[in-house]
Amino acid sequence: MSSSKRSKPANKRGSARLSAVQALYQMDISGAGLTEVIAEYENFRLGREIDGETYLEADAAWFRSIVGGVVKDQKIIDPIIHQSLTDTWPLARIDSTLRATLRAGVYELTNRRDVDAPVVVSEYVEIAKAFFDGDEPKMVNGVLDHIARSVRSGELKPKAEAGISRDAATDDTDPDDGEKG
Repeated sequence: MSSSKRSKPANKRGSARLSAVQALYQMDISGAGLTEVIAEYENFRLGREIDGETYLEADAAWFRSIVGGVVKDQKIIDPIIHQSLTDTWPLARIDSTLRATLRAGVYELTNRRDVDAPVVVSEYVEIAKAFFDGDEPKMVNGVLDHIARSVRSGELKPKAEAGISRDAATDDTDPDDGEKG
């Protein structure tokens, strides 16, 4: 991105979310520590070009908040996710990228009340779409929507009003809703 073009704050947050999911995945796979991974991203990835790929400019504070928050609250976050999954697909069986996406989304839903729940759900569904072509984004939507309805009651339209059956796990968030804050 050229220095004459600046990302809007919401775009920087979206980039921070994507980078946070990547960092959480890296930590999960490699066993790297929080301080090491945050330093790597802030010094060498966020807003930088690597092997011809340009990382978008990101809100570094938002990135740190998500990654650090997930690590700090993982013993709270994982059981919340586990309760929203079926018995045949426990959290440990979920793909590492999906696990990182869900953890980051649940962290924001439970700790960042300054961002509307539909925005959080929509942002993480879009991140899942960046990594997966199959049903995984629908799964992210279903799990985060379920959790949002539990921890942020009243912020999402009732499923009946949204024209969705209670058993459906489809996207009823509005991606055009702006971020609050």
